[in-house]
Amino acid sequence: MSEYLPSRLEPKWQEEWTKAKLYQTPEGTDKPKFYDLVMFPYPSGNLHMGHVRNYAIGDIIARFKRMNGFAVLHPIGWDAFGMPAENAAIKHQTHPKPWTEKCIERMTVQLKKLGISYDWEREVNTSSEEYYKWTQWIFLLMYQKGLAYRKKAIVNWCPKCDTVLANEQVVKEDKCWRCDSTVEQRDLEQWFFKITAYADRLLADLEKLTGWPEPVKIMQRNWIGKSEGVEINFQLPTNNKQLTIYTTRPDTLFGVTYMVLAPEHPLALELAKGTTQEKPVRDYIEKVKHESTHERAVSTGKDGVFTGGYAINPATGEQVPVWLADYVLMGYGTGAVMAVPAHDQRDHDFAKAHNLPIKEAEPYTGDIGAKKINFKLRDWLVSRQRYWGAPIPVIYCDKCGTVPVPESELPVKLPMDVKFTGEGASPLTQSKSFLEANCPKCGGPGRRETDTLDTFNCSSWYYLRYSDPRNSQEPFSKEKAKRWLPVDQYIGGIEHAILHLLYSRFFTKVLFDAGWAPTDEPFTNLLTQGMVVKDGAKMSKSKGNVVDPDYIVEKYGADTARLFILFASPPEKELEWSDAGVEGSYRFLGRVWRLITEKEIGATNPQVSKKTHQTIKGVTEDIDRFSFNTAIAKLMELTNTMYELGSTQEGIKALLLLLSPFAPHLTEELWRQLGNKESIHREPWLKFDPELVKESEKTIPIQVNGKLRDAIVVPADATEAVVKAAADKSEKVASFTKGKQVVKVIYVPGKMLNLVVK
Repeated sequence: MSEYLPSRLEPKWQEEWTKAKLYQTPEGTDKPKFYDLVMFPYPSGNLHMGHVRNYAIGDIIARFKRMNGFAVLHPIGWDAFGMPAENAAIKHQTHPKPWTEKCIERMTVQLKKLGISYDWEREVNTSSEEYYKWTQWIFLLMYQKGLAYRKKAIVNWCPKCDTVLANEQVVKEDKCWRCDSTVEQRDLEQWFFKITAYADRLLADLEKLTGWPEPVKIMQRNWIGKSEGVEINFQLPTNNKQLTIYTTRPDTLFGVTYMVLAPEHPLALELAKGTTQEKPVRDYIEKVKHESTHERAVSTGKDGVFTGGYAINPATGEQVPVWLADYVLMGYGTGAVMAVPAHDQRDHDFAKAHNLPIKEAEPYTGDIGAKKINFKLRDWLVSRQRYWGAPIPVIYCDKCGTVPVPESELPVKLPMDVKFTGEGASPLTQSKSFLEANCPKCGGPGRRETDTLDTFNCSSWYYLRYSDPRNSQEPFSKEKAKRWLPVDQYIGGIEHAILHLLYSRFFTKVLFDAGWAPTDEPFTNLLTQGMVVKDGAKMSKSKGNVVDPDYIVEKYGADTARLFILFASPPEKELEWSDAGVEGSYRFLGRVWRLITEKEIGATNPQVSKKTHQTIKGVTEDIDRFSFNTAIAKLMELTNTMYELGSTQEGIKALLLLLSPFAPHLTEELWRQLGNKESIHREPWLKFDPELVKESEKTIPIQVNGKLRDAIVVPADATEAVVKAAADKSEKVASFTKGKQVVKVIYVPGKMLNLVVK
């Protein structure tokens, strides 16, 4: 008798699989393709059980699809640029590169210990020069197509991260998405991607994504924020200019009694200049600069100041005063609104607070203004004032202006001669070897852009690089991308619904339009897994409730860690960590081990055979719909059946093959102990016998006047008459019908019989 010792058998099989290149992606095969992808991790140095859940889900799908005859692409890599590495470098007076490499090395060991069936030969690292060369190439493609541009704008600034943020990276209550600091507003010149040029397509093409969860699509629809209205021009009599407003309610034009501008509006100071309101206006603008976007968005709508200027209502010819108010944001519409206090609560409150007229008016039905479609979506701010990111491939020349770096000179490499002090500007601004560069146009002296690209640039196209990760001549081969894209199943957290998923869709559409990507949507199906929580809170280092996967693997084995994380909850639901649940999963694997190593295996048994084929059918259907917890429960039932009725060769083979995606090490070991020469993971998935999965009997609930009185067992194909006759013989039913008249019989075939009596 041998003992189940995961610590011995798991490393052995991991080494064997690596030698045999068991999970290498097949090329040149006529098998149908299946691209199975989990969102790649940031190399922080340690996995947590939330990671394990994500990767285990992806691995079950990959193993299941391989056994079902698919050529599977199941890659892994590292989203390796970003602020944590730079902050660690500042803290330890080192460089982000070795810190990142050390983290990747440790997490690679952890992932391999879990037995995840990745094709490690396709590993990518976004901070490597061979990767970010092509991130820069995509930037230049955007620039050539007019989709990358530089402008001065009011931007989000995180004082702790010491960099600007895209709108999508400012989360609830104006907090930084990464460090949770309150975000400020600054007026800076920055690089943007013109994602708004794709707003219509990003919105319309959500209808194509039938394999995406509806909540994710709703979040994207709301973020894009399409509305249809009109732009109306109000004449400004003092300077003969026009004030353009956007409204979805042009019918309320007769009710306009004042106008409101965002304090940042370019006409705000111009209207006040030379009037008694000039100083109050300047003071108000300065005050609002220190308010966050969230504070302004939830403003009571009562704070504001009169500009001293007026506008002419084009419907009535009346002059109406122009005010400034913090609740109007320059980033939405035109930064100016017409106020109709009789029809809008916020306008009404503002009018009351400042003694402005409130006028009931008939609906306006005439033609005025131009029809306009507006979007809440704003262009993506992509430059960051940090070192550890892909350098923006641009040179500034006093003679030629902004000049893109030629493709032949890519990558623009990050210099190593920099110091990380955490004080002042980015280290790139202090590197003479990096800053000084000849202008590609005139050959004269120039200086490099010292901002780096937002790390979401790197993760917005990595799924394409996986199709051809060692290509040094182009970002990927169009033929190989056509073979593997789109991703058939993408797996990751719903927290990426706006940032990563929206940006990836944008990148894919740009590359599709440029003739590179084979499809204009990157991910056919999306599974958003729920969080792993412990003690009622999401696992995190800050909360001190993290469970170390290494501890679980060392004590119970990787198969137990995988089995528990999949059995404890459906993948899309929150999972509450349970030490008892881990113990239970370990005990089940021990029972499987003993069933095969200690019990005699018989030849045939009709009852076991029937249960086996029902399990094959049930587990297949459950994995297909990602109901992994119920699939495992069915395997537990089959194990119990063989303990009770005796195991059979057919039953044992089915148990091991069906369990192999969940517990790859245990099943491989037992499969070989049974005398099989080839890996269990190269075996085909089992088919069930339709005749054996049929139920021979059914249990039918019997009700009297809608109340359950008995449950009877009848043949599976029993007619209503047979069920009624069996019910008539039931003593329990008879005690409720004796002396009463059955006035109606309600029968739901195979489900229920109800006798209505009086």
